Amino acid sequence: MKVLISAYSCEPGVGSERGVGWNIAREVSRYHEVWVLTRPDESKEAIESELARDPNPNLHFVYFTLPVWGGGWKLGSNGAMQIHYYLWQVQAYFVARRLHSKIGFDVTHHVTFVKYSNPSFIAFLPVPFIWGPVGGGESAPLPFWQDFSARARVYEIARHIVRWIGERDPFVYLTAQRSALARATTEDTARRLYRMGVKHVQILPESGLPEKEIEQLSSYELPKDGPVCFISMGRLLHWKGFHLALRAFAAANLHDVEYWIVGDGPESQHLRTLAKDLKIDNKVKFLGRVPRHELIKLLQDCHIHVHPSLHDSGGWVCMEAMAAGRPVICLDLGGPGVQVTAETGIKVAAHSPDQVVRDLSKAMRLLGSNSKIRYEMGNAGRTLVRQHYSWKATGEKLSGIYEKLVEPK
Repeated sequence: MKVLISAYSCEPGVGSERGVGWNIAREVSRYHEVWVLTRPDESKEAIESELARDPNPNLHFVYFTLPVWGGGWKLGSNGAMQIHYYLWQVQAYFVARRLHSKIGFDVTHHVTFVKYSNPSFIAFLPVPFIWGPVGGGESAPLPFWQDFSARARVYEIARHIVRWIGERDPFVYLTAQRSALARATTEDTARRLYRMGVKHVQILPESGLPEKEIEQLSSYELPKDGPVCFISMGRLLHWKGFHLALRAFAAANLHDVEYWIVGDGPESQHLRTLAKDLKIDNKVKFLGRVPRHELIKLLQDCHIHVHPSLHDSGGWVCMEAMAAGRPVICLDLGGPGVQVTAETGIKVAAHSPDQVVRDLSKAMRLLGSNSKIRYEMGNAGRTLVRQHYSWKATGEKLSGIYEKLVEPK
């Protein structure tokens, strides 16, 4: 089959959205011939270098960017980037239409960015269209806003406004209407997609892990000596919920334990101050931002991963932790709520800050004091990732979906 993929963000060897774009395209190309629409300014050098190292005759890249704007959006704000993204999607339609007249695609697939409130204009080609992974429909429950600063509340309000406008964009509505299938990262996003007119929605994680990385992480054994170590990884933002995890860690009152927080961001100083106020600063280590390859190695020295995010479409670190055989403690919200099962970790309902702190604390006490449960959940996590959350498995599933969509009725 001939497949057209729209991947505004796409780069080999990295995580986040760029990794989603690259890995989906590469895995699908194992089964079909793939053309990828992407930008030259972000990742062309890395893509061409990877293809020179590992040639793939089934994988073709078509680079373009806005002729007037070029790469100038990098100098602006996130809002400027969103405008560039929207206009680039318009341009992608004309590039795709020209390609379609020459190649004749069987199916089109929008992969990145994963935002349900932005349109994908390749949906207007006269072939079956797949939208996703798409996320962004998640919100921090209102009771948790009481802990947010004024700046954080402005961020959340602005996020709601942008989504509200996006949902009323006629091109977003038409993208939904023309989707043969939408792949939502969370139940919240799925509900919004159904309201906009998508008829078929699958709920599944946006991300996956490469086989090589899964093998590396699977080799990590749980440390047998030293204190039990909890670890959280991510940008230190208000909606990541690290303040809740610190309060829970203090309430757990465990002995011979440590809590590592890896990352940086605007909440860094607030979290350090909170750790001191809670009198746990002697047990909490703020390790700052580290490169991804070092981040993965840190999992080797810890026992339990804590991910208290209040609205997260993805949750790569939860997959990495499960692949490493580490049980996950998370809120039953967003992407982590989809990824983590009762066999691989503990999901905490999110009704109020005090309730979450109590339940996170119980989970920390249980896993922090019971090595048998840690081991059992860790093994279940490894199995889950290997069977369902590898990029290889994603490619196989997508190939089957494409074939089913274009088979004669």
